[in-house]
Amino acid sequence: MKHPMLILAVTAFAFACTQPETAAQPSTQTGTETYAPVIVPELPRSLEFAGERVPLENYDTRESLIRELLTTSYLHSRTMQTFLATRRYFPIIEPILKKNGVPEDFKYLCMAESGLNPNVSSPAGAGGLWQLMPAYAREKGLYIGGGVDERFHIEKSTEAACKYLLEAKERFGSWTLAAASYNVGMAGLARRLEKQGVDSYYDLFLPEETLRYVFRILAFKMMTADPSAYGYRIEEEDYYRPLPESREVEAAGTDIDWSAVGKAEGTNYKMLRVLNPWIRDYNYRNKTPRTFVLKVPAAGFSRAQ
Repeated sequence: MKHPMLILAVTAFAFACTQPETAAQPSTQTGTETYAPVIVPELPRSLEFAGERVPLENYDTRESLIRELLTTSYLHSRTMQTFLATRRYFPIIEPILKKNGVPEDFKYLCMAESGLNPNVSSPAGAGGLWQLMPAYAREKGLYIGGGVDERFHIEKSTEAACKYLLEAKERFGSWTLAAASYNVGMAGLARRLEKQGVDSYYDLFLPEETLRYVFRILAFKMMTADPSAYGYRIEEEDYYRPLPESREVEAAGTDIDWSAVGKAEGTNYKMLRVLNPWIRDYNYRNKTPRTFVLKVPAAGFSRAQ
């Protein structure tokens, strides 16, 4: 029995010697840690959303905000891409919010909804930067059909979102509650406010997603102001540039071939889709003729921004 045991020991030693070296464990004694530290983010002394005070003195408010800061901070790829898109879409969104009298802080709601991706759709059927549902979008005059979906039209969807937020603010008297209703719906929020006898989002018990919703918006507000404070190293040249300079043209009919339109305007189907994400198929087909205003690249535009 001794020889088999000896052979086994020698084999095990030889196998161990052939294994690649693993990274050394970081030393916490010398101060030369090699791992990325995981820290609890520091909260500000005061914080507002749309001019309304966030009660950071409440333990549950503080813990909820920390939770969303941590969650958002460590969703690295999604959060980084959202930051990079701010320089492309904020210049479009901000003037529309201002024109409609909606506080600029609602651009962070847009970040929370779609990650500033104008092409994203949810499993529930919401679509576009503002994640509008089809029924509401149609109610606000957006066209959906025949391979076209204006929920993905950046300007028009922002106008529709503003209408919702203004209606919600009028109903609830609070921008914070208006933001919460964007997630749970006006009827659902009103029912819970009445049942619980409170008038503040921060005092209201809500479904889990809505309990976290405003705090997710606040997390994006705080992190966008200084991404480096949360470990995101972004150089100025890293941000996505605004889309190529464009001009507007019209296309009309019952059967519009978007590839042919692009070719006639000196561009291609891909660039039409980039500049007009509301185009959702190769053709618009509908018995009712429609006229669409679309963007095409201006002369001399550079594809590499």
